[in-house]
Amino acid sequence: MSTVQKIHTAVFPVAGLGTRFLPATKAAPKEMLPVVDKPLIQYAVEEAYAAGVRHMVFVTGRSKRAIEDHFDTAYELENELSTAHKDELLALVRSVQPADMVCSYVRQARSLGLGHAVLCAERLVGNEPFAVLLADDLMTGPPGGSGVLSQMVAAFEKMGRSMLAVQEVPADQVRRYGIVAGEPAGRNLIRLEKIVEKPAPEEAPSRMGVAGRYILTPRIFQEIRNQPTGVGGEIQLTDAISRLLAHEAVYAFQYEGKRYDCGSKEGFLEATVELALQHPQVGAHFRDYLRSLTL
Repeated sequence: MSTVQKIHTAVFPVAGLGTRFLPATKAAPKEMLPVVDKPLIQYAVEEAYAAGVRHMVFVTGRSKRAIEDHFDTAYELENELSTAHKDELLALVRSVQPADMVCSYVRQARSLGLGHAVLCAERLVGNEPFAVLLADDLMTGPPGGSGVLSQMVAAFEKMGRSMLAVQEVPADQVRRYGIVAGEPAGRNLIRLEKIVEKPAPEEAPSRMGVAGRYILTPRIFQEIRNQPTGVGGEIQLTDAISRLLAHEAVYAFQYEGKRYDCGSKEGFLEATVELALQHPQVGAHFRDYLRSLTL
């Protein structure tokens, strides 16, 4: 029996313009917007690292230099903190990129869709399975439990096939998601029979929407290269996954935990409030403050 390959690499498509957060994103990447005290991209990277991933591949665009700087060594800052004997802050700064974590960067020269962004990472990924994490989706595991990608990696190590995180979404929101349909295939798993990008509610095959976490086999690159443009004139990852079904089994994974849609202002604010309440330093004070408000 062949051994399932481990997930060593994660791809982070971060080339988007973040237009829903203008003017804040006019000069700053949306992935660097802070939720309490960490930027969105760091939450996603930490989730991947906790799942055993050590090679982080960022598909960037113009004006995204701040992401590279964030995961680089800040010599001047570290020197000042060290000189001032601020050891806790120094350890915090250094923890952003652990010693065994490798970061690579590739440019997506034109905004041609999520599928195209993933294809840009092909040479860095190589011929092995990999994860894709969308930083807009800040995802947390259940209290005291594993993160979403850790859950998916455990399932992948049993199944050895591509899988995507899914959640049930309201009927009036299906046109915002890739929607899947299929047959139950064990605990938390659905074997895909169909996946459709942003269908009208009356045409949606189910209400199971794809969230921003994927584990994909390298065959996906071939499907992306050979597909036409889809919804919005872009090269959609959903379309490539649909084509992949003709060659390999693909599974939807119903994760345990919570997703915050930080691509929207409402979701970003929800994440900020809920994670602030859980924060060990500010949580108690913030809870008291919220109770003092007249709502």
